[in-house]
This record gives sequence, C-alpha cells and structure tokens, in this order.
Amino acid sequence: MAYDIDKYIKMMVEKNASDLHIGVGTPVHLRIDEILFPADSAILAEEDCKKLIYSILSNEQKEKFERELELDMSFGVKGLGRFRVNVFKQRGSIASSIRLIPHEIWSFEQCGLPTNTVLDFCNKPKGLVLVTGATGSGKSTSLASMVDWINANRACHIVTIEDPIEFIYKNKKSVINQREVYSDTYSFGAALKHILRQDPDVILIGEMRDLETIESALIVAETGHLVFATLHTSDCVQTINRIIDVFPAHQQQQIRTQLSFVLLGVLSQQLIPKIGGKGRVLATEILVVTPAVKSLVRESKGHQIYSVMQTSQKEGMKTMNLSLYELYQKKQISYEEMFDRSTDPDDLKRIFKR
Repeated sequence: MAYDIDKYIKMMVEKNASDLHIGVGTPVHLRIDEILFPADSAILAEEDCKKLIYSILSNEQKEKFERELELDMSFGVKGLGRFRVNVFKQRGSIASSIRLIPHEIWSFEQCGLPTNTVLDFCNKPKGLVLVTGATGSGKSTSLASMVDWINANRACHIVTIEDPIEFIYKNKKSVINQREVYSDTYSFGAALKHILRQDPDVILIGEMRDLETIESALIVAETGHLVFATLHTSDCVQTINRIIDVFPAHQQQQIRTQLSFVLLGVLSQQLIPKIGGKGRVLATEILVVTPAVKSLVRESKGHQIYSVMQTSQKEGMKTMNLSLYELYQKKQISYEEMFDRSTDPDDLKRIFKR
C-alpha cells in the first residue's frame, strides 16, 4: 500500500491537530486538543514509516539522522503552514513526531495573553523576558506574537536563534534575521558569543537549555538588549530557581544579583481543552519583576515571591490558580480540569471561598 505524507499533513491542518505521530506497528495518529486519534486504520510497516518520514528530509538530513540517530528540523508547505519535525529511533525502527506551526502569527488577544503586561515587556529597551511551560503549552506561539508586535511597531534589529526555525517573519518596521542551530550556527552558545557584533536590539533565544546559554542570555540582557527566551519550567518561582541552580554554588549569589537586575518578567503557560472539546484556552501565570521581587531574588527569598504575586494584581501579576479560576468563571474550562491543572489545590479552594 502506498502512503502519502501530504495526505496526513493536509488532514492535520483540516482537523486543527497540534501534532502528528508516525511509528511502526500502529496507524498514523493525530493529536487534537490533547487527545490522540488514529488518522486512518492502516497499520504501518517499517518500510512504510521510513518512506513517509524520508519523503520530507533532504539528503543531508537523512545522512545526519543515520549518523546521529536524532534529528530536529522544520519545513513549510505552501498554503498550509510550517511544521516542526523530530525524527528518532524506537526499538530499532524509525519514528517521528510532527508539530503544526500556525501559518498566521496570532495577536496577543488571539493567543489569550495579558495584553497590557505583554505590551509593557515589548516596549522595554532592555532586559530578559521568559516564557515557560511544558512542551505543547504554546510558548513558541506566544513568543512569535511578541516578536511580531515589535517587528510591526518598533524600528529595530531583531535576531532569533532557534532549533529549528519555526515561525517565519517578514520585515515590517524592523529588520529580522533568523538563525537556525546546526544550519546557520553550531550552537546557541556559539551564536550568542558573536551576537553583540551583529548590532541587535531584540534577541529571541529558542531555548535556554544549558549553563552556557543561560549565562550568555544574562550577559546580553545586561549589556542593553531586550532578550526573549523559553524554559521548560512549570511556574514562575521554579523558573527563577532553575536559572540559579544551574550554576555552581560559588557563583549563585552573583547570578541572583545579575538576574534581579535584568529579569523583567516571567509568563508560565498551560493550554487547556475548552468545555465542549473544541479548541484550547491559555492559562497564564504572570510575574512582573518589581523592586520588591528584585529584592527577594537578591536575598535568596524566592519562596516569598508567590505571596507577592497573590497581592500584586495591580502591577499585572497573576498566579496560575487565579488564571484557572477566571477561565472557570468564564465557563471556558470545567471544574474538574481547573483542579487537575492546579499545582496548589488548597490555595485554589481559598480563592473559591473569597
């Protein structure tokens, strides 16, 4: 039986699936609003999998995968959108996960982002803004929305470092250069080492995944640039702790001080299926780094930051529990989903009582 990757890509777009999974001994599956569904009844043999996956790879990418047994890449289909691909081996057979990157870059309102707070971040001349959350929580979409707003409203030079490139930007008021790790540079660290000579104003780092990248991001933000980056952390306080804990003990006080000066804010995200099962909605925890927060970071009192967030809604802050509660009040998510997504159900119960 002949298999056509284009058929599954079109199906993915038509059904608004976030991901497509290809593996041996099972049908192709689509992830729609967090639930996996078989795309059809055809069980894939090993040769079918290889043909499907290799049909979207260049010769160089095939060679890289066969050499390293891992591959991250992206590709575009005219009229449909862009797709981020991970190719891997499982039990000796080839497999792949493909993620749909929306063709259109969404506005803050379409994303469900807190417009006033995000606008304030985007208008800053320098500092570090972090967007965090699990895989599939909409981090790339939120960052693209912010970068595109700057692109349309500020005359500046934007440099992105991504692995792989996801959203494609067109120059508007700004000039944008997009660099892909392994294609345009050898690593995030190497790209950041040379970035200051490229006269950037705004820098997007696809992922702060190691000490070298985190250290470079802090230095670049400190030297007068606006930096956006992602981390795989589940809340704002954990994000700050993660950055500090990456460094050796003897450096941590220095990093706390440095972080307190450059950090502008943290957005921690979850995407939650809507009531009725059509689409997902964004829940966002927001930390705005005020003088009080700076002091807590410097003095190693991160455990007190959550209390500041609870009492600082006027500054644009919001806990994840409050965001979940507001979505429930708007009848966008269910009662059960709200509590399932909370990391502190007791605090959520207190919000209900108030």
